[in-house]
Amino acid sequence: MIKLGSVIDGKYKILNEIGHGGMSTVYLAINEKANKPWAVKEVRKSCRKDFQVIRQSLIMEMELLKKLSHPRLPSIVDVIDEKENLLIVMDYIEGNTLEKLLEEQGAQKQEQVVEWAIQLCEVLEYLHTREPAVIYRDMKPANVMLKSDGSVVLIDFGTAREYKAQSTGDTTCLGTQGYAAPEQFGMMGQTDARTDIYCLGATMYHLVTGHNPSEPPYEMYPITKWNPKLSTGLEQIIEKCTCKNPQDRYQSVGELRYALEHYRDMDRTVVESYRKKCCVFAGIVGMSLVCLLISAGMWLSSMHRQRDVYAEVMETAARTTVEKEALDGYVQAVAIDSGREEAYDSYCEHIIADGVFMDEEENYLLEMNISTEKYLRTFSEKNPSSYADFCYDIGNAYWFYYEHEESRQAHAVAWFEEAAGIYEKLPQKEMELQRSRLYTEIGSFYKKIVAAQIAGSDAGMYGDYWRKLVTWKEWNDKKPDRELITLRMYRELVTRSMEYGKYLREDGITRQEIQSVYAAIETDMLRMEQQATESVRQEILGIQELLAGADELLDSYYRNIS
Repeated sequence: MIKLGSVIDGKYKILNEIGHGGMSTVYLAINEKANKPWAVKEVRKSCRKDFQVIRQSLIMEMELLKKLSHPRLPSIVDVIDEKENLLIVMDYIEGNTLEKLLEEQGAQKQEQVVEWAIQLCEVLEYLHTREPAVIYRDMKPANVMLKSDGSVVLIDFGTAREYKAQSTGDTTCLGTQGYAAPEQFGMMGQTDARTDIYCLGATMYHLVTGHNPSEPPYEMYPITKWNPKLSTGLEQIIEKCTCKNPQDRYQSVGELRYALEHYRDMDRTVVESYRKKCCVFAGIVGMSLVCLLISAGMWLSSMHRQRDVYAEVMETAARTTVEKEALDGYVQAVAIDSGREEAYDSYCEHIIADGVFMDEEENYLLEMNISTEKYLRTFSEKNPSSYADFCYDIGNAYWFYYEHEESRQAHAVAWFEEAAGIYEKLPQKEMELQRSRLYTEIGSFYKKIVAAQIAGSDAGMYGDYWRKLVTWKEWNDKKPDRELITLRMYRELVTRSMEYGKYLREDGITRQEIQSVYAAIETDMLRMEQQATESVRQEILGIQELLAGADELLDSYYRNIS
């Protein structure tokens, strides 16, 4: 076991134990330089004779997670393979599992359960729309963390798999009995998105009734049997989710999410009320035709008013010196007309104005992205070109400005991928398409390199990676980005050449190639320095200090190499 107070890999100080299992222990650690907490999972090699099999399974889980980037999913940032154990460093999620909440409080309020389920639909929809789709397969209260702000995070990807269209069935039967769909135990084809819908339905059943479907009577009764005050609309949703035949369930998480957002409309009393209203409606149809012409005029008037209000809100946001008021204003403008680009552009300019993309600023992005109204989805449908530019700008914001340096690229890649998918359809955006793809390829290297090092398959990766960095610089030379982005790109080039110098040499990158990049960077910084702002000057100073030590480090890597 790791000793409390010890520092692993020179970065992570172990504070205390927060979890314990048969072959692993989870610790709370802190990176003192970044002042950020992490969870460190220690998998002891001596606990299992088949550790190599377990190790391979862990690597597959890590590889899967590294492809993903979503606020409701944990991120893995480091893997340390020591003599006696394997250490996995991941996001520390403060809170308790929904399983623990059930143990302490019993059945939860249905309004709260529906809100959690909608959040889980959002992350499942993200997983199911990857290429290839990712099927989670083990949704249950124990695998959902509830944070202090009321949001939930999906954890433990040990049973997740990528969907393979050509497969007729899964290779293994995995899942938790009671929550798992029938097809997870074989003989019914391979698991797909509808499998996760079943598991989520079983999870909602447990949360809202307090009765565990994996315990006696091993059956999910209508939820009103346990509590007659519960919504009959929610009862119908859970019953449809947990149908034995996948064809009888919701066919996508999007369908399920919509039903949850309107579950009250499905209550029996509401449906009966609708039926009565339908009779009255027939008599009103005639009057409606008369009103139609009046409505058309009112609509035109409202459109003019909408434009006026949008302009007023944007002007107020631009004038204020209070950051929260400005950001609130941009989101309010988006809510008024989510298809116009001005509010999105102003938001991007605002978050990078001080050179740091902070958590508080990110929360407004999440509100635009995962709110019920789905503002960004509307934006993408109404104005695809501007939406792609916005995604590209947000990718830049994460890559160069995000305050959590260790996860910058992981967050950025998803936005560049989204931008590239739209730029492909816009011939006039060829340069933006190429840059988006290059960012994605560089980010892919960061995701894959740790697992490749563990597996011993990293040879050749570093040279290709360095050439992409150089291409990145050459494109920026032809069409420079803003100075702070250019300088942070230079910092990345210098820092990574120092970090991977030994491997770059082994992959055939010469010292002269690296030093020529250093020389070009120094020349460009001298030019910038002549009219630099204070923030740009400080960035230049930091890179110059790095360069001073880089030459000496290169000497050690390339010594005795002609």
